[in-house]
Amino acid sequence: MMEAMQVSRKWLSAGVLAVVLLSPLMLAGCGSAGPKLPPAGSSEPDKFLYDHGKTAMDKKHWMEAREYFRTLVERYPQSAYRPDAKLALGDTYILENSAESKVLAVNEFNEFLSFFPTSPRADYAQYRIGYAHFKQMLAPQRDQTETRETILQFGIFFKRFPNSTLTDEVKKYDREARDRLSESEFEVGRFYARMNWCPGAVDRLTAVLKEDPTFTNRDGVYFYLGECYFKSNQMTGAAPWYDRIVKEFQQSEYLDKAKKRLLEIKPATTPK
Repeated sequence: MMEAMQVSRKWLSAGVLAVVLLSPLMLAGCGSAGPKLPPAGSSEPDKFLYDHGKTAMDKKHWMEAREYFRTLVERYPQSAYRPDAKLALGDTYILENSAESKVLAVNEFNEFLSFFPTSPRADYAQYRIGYAHFKQMLAPQRDQTETRETILQFGIFFKRFPNSTLTDEVKKYDREARDRLSESEFEVGRFYARMNWCPGAVDRLTAVLKEDPTFTNRDGVYFYLGECYFKSNQMTGAAPWYDRIVKEFQQSEYLDKAKKRLLEIKPATTPK
């Protein structure tokens, strides 16, 4: 029994010694040494940091890239690379694509606009604020707070930077955000129409067209407005909505149904 305990102690002592010897190596492997600093006497230390940050960013090493960019921003306030490094910080958060990182991205781009309000890249910062909210939008059936914020921020972009080269790209995302919000409202109106509660359906659907007359899926709005009037035997009220589907859409899931309804309505609206 004593021999077994002595052997156990020897093994325990050896194990402890191994852990002690390995600990520095383990810590070195797990810890972060931080960004490489520019060589002593470097004529362009800010460029060194920016280039290394971009390299890390291209490799999707987001934390490492941020260390380089943040070091540049904090240590070289007069650097010509400082504005681009600040924007790159925000982009690393967007590209990381986590719920938390998108919030942090908005903060970085807002800070950019505070630090560099007259920068020629201010339009990019405003665009990315809207885009960070765009990336947080939820499905039409869920809360649309981020969708509304996206539209608000893109609206600021259009107002402040009407001649930006980024306008076409922003318009694309703005249209998608508006479609998301309109789709959310449309689904409620369609539900009311299918439940034959037409007063609620008409109010909700006409509001969609008022707020977003170029809604991509407005053919569905037209159809269910027509259905509400048709089912209420108000044929003169129904016909124009079906007619708009036929005139505005060459392809639509509602096109054949609209044409069929117009044929049914025609005898009732033809003067005798």
